[in-house]
Amino acid sequence: MSAGLKFFQSIRGYPLRFLRDTVGGLPRTFWAIFAALLVNRVGAFGMLLLPTYLTTARGTSLALAGLVTGAYGAGGGVGALLGGVLADRWGRRKSYLAGTIAAAVLMLVLAFARPIWLIAALALALGVAHMLPSAPMVAAIVDVTPAKDRSRAFNLQFWAFNMGTAVAAALAGLVAEVSFFALFAADAAITALTAVLVWFFVPETKPLRVRHSGGLGTVLRDRVFLTFVGLTFVLAFLTVQSSSTVQLAMAADGLRPSAFGLVLSVSGAMIVLGQLFVPGLIGRRRHAVVLASALTLVAIGYAAIAFADVAWFYLAAAVVWTFGQMLAAPANASINAELSPVEMRGRYQAIFNLVFPVALFVAPAVGGWSLERLGVWHWVLCGLLGLGAAAGHLASARTRERQAATRELVYQS
Repeated sequence: MSAGLKFFQSIRGYPLRFLRDTVGGLPRTFWAIFAALLVNRVGAFGMLLLPTYLTTARGTSLALAGLVTGAYGAGGGVGALLGGVLADRWGRRKSYLAGTIAAAVLMLVLAFARPIWLIAALALALGVAHMLPSAPMVAAIVDVTPAKDRSRAFNLQFWAFNMGTAVAAALAGLVAEVSFFALFAADAAITALTAVLVWFFVPETKPLRVRHSGGLGTVLRDRVFLTFVGLTFVLAFLTVQSSSTVQLAMAADGLRPSAFGLVLSVSGAMIVLGQLFVPGLIGRRRHAVVLASALTLVAIGYAAIAFADVAWFYLAAAVVWTFGQMLAAPANASINAELSPVEMRGRYQAIFNLVFPVALFVAPAVGGWSLERLGVWHWVLCGLLGLGAAAGHLASARTRERQAATRELVYQS
């Protein structure tokens, strides 16, 4: 048999192997959650243009628009904690539905709201409602997905989130051209559709034989888990640099906003087009090794900005750090699932989910100050921070793995 024929036969079955390795064998309930998440993210365009709505349609100052948008972020922190508590007490399905239905109603009210104080109150409430389903959703995925398949499941969840967000960003401007009322009303309608999907296709997944045990204080005393959360915060802090401090650095180099938009769009395109190939790259390698490699790439990407002064260099750096983020996503979520005791999965997810709204607040504030005072050394420090977190994952790996194995044995018994 010729080499060419062997090569043809080897690639002929690749599409089927790829589909089997990427999406094969996952439970039906996971796909229902996946569909609900994708639909929800596609329609999540109302809050994307909230600052623009406030300054152009409502005539507020930039400072006031920032405060109202900040209220949305603050509500998200509350919603993350509340969702975790409710997921363990009420169950995953009820908590998911509560947040989704509340978000649909509040978004529709926002479409009619006129006083700024009411818009601010609604933004705060929407932050709670939008983040409330996060912990129940992840807990449900952990409930129904076997441990060996969770990395693939979380990889698909990450892809759906980013794919939906990319579509929402593209739609937001188009819908807003019609009217901001249409923007908020359409968001409300699609959010309501998400609730319908959950109502009909997502059953309750909370294990019946598990009873409530402990509160948030129990999670906060888990040093192994909190160490992991701290390392995840470093990744989140660095990730937010791409949408905050990077644009300041590019502006200082005299680059136009379109150049920054290109950097963001390339990162988004990489995730949408390449994330499904990540499980094949990481295989069954230890999560700690994957995360250490991912954070090393993220560190190199951001440290390289210290030498950047032209658009193509920023673009090359973005490719490196985005690839690191892609590798980190499934491994990060899998470790989080492994360290969460079954009776407190919601609460553990809640504390883990706090990392992201906190990073969204801290990274721009610290990054702007650091870039102004330290200049390019800001990026060197970002690189060192990423390398430190990579080392931290390797150093804490065995302790994490022992705790995860203990949790699994307790659950099986």
